[in-house]
Amino acid sequence: MGAVVLAELVAYLDEYLDIANVPDYPGAANGLQVENSGTVGQIVACTDACQATIDAAAERGADLLLVHHGLFWGDGLRPLTDRNYRRVLQLVSHDIAVYSVHIPLDTHPKVGNNAELARGIGLRIVDRFGDYQGCPVGVWGELPVEREELAGRLEKLLGQKPFLIPAGPETVRRVGVVSGGGAAYLPQARAARLDTFITGEGPHHSYFDAQEWGLNVFYAGHYATETLGVKALARHLGERFGLDWEFVDHPTGL
Repeated sequence: MGAVVLAELVAYLDEYLDIANVPDYPGAANGLQVENSGTVGQIVACTDACQATIDAAAERGADLLLVHHGLFWGDGLRPLTDRNYRRVLQLVSHDIAVYSVHIPLDTHPKVGNNAELARGIGLRIVDRFGDYQGCPVGVWGELPVEREELAGRLEKLLGQKPFLIPAGPETVRRVGVVSGGGAAYLPQARAARLDTFITGEGPHHSYFDAQEWGLNVFYAGHYATETLGVKALARHLGERFGLDWEFVDHPTGL
């Protein structure tokens, strides 16, 4: 495998993911977060930029860490002290660039978390739903299967058993998907006349929302539902640019 100029790869990613036009949280800081000396030959993809995944990238000799939750996700921009210093020191010492993409990866129609999850369970996508600052973040479609069959498909795809709130019909038909912490979109799932909603996690009160609105809700794991897109994006880059890539799994169980 060869190498590609970092600036060329970043320009492609920014355009392919429509970074400039998809709204996001300020802490997402989508795009290139850390520069390297200028080339990329080996990509490590992961869901979260944390010390463990940075160390894994260094051990594998990667030039680029491709992530869904970037360096500023939890704390925002902070002084380079304590753990923030240690993370950046490891990246700079091993000449590793960091490219982060959050909502633009959730929503991407080809390599997005939601599109990948939908395809993985056999959901035929009909439309998008779930407004965030004018941008629809979820997808919904038709999947006439038994509820327990859907649970099995999710477990097989994501590698863990989802938590089910069985408040809707036993035979599901109209299914929505919002990866990660998407429980806030339950009212919009109801408004879209869905009978089943799949997301990563949600608060305690969402149980009663689902129960009283008659919705099946699958909490399939925040981390688990957001491993799919970054894998698909890394695979796409590998094929397009002839780059080696590897996904580093660092599950939280949440």
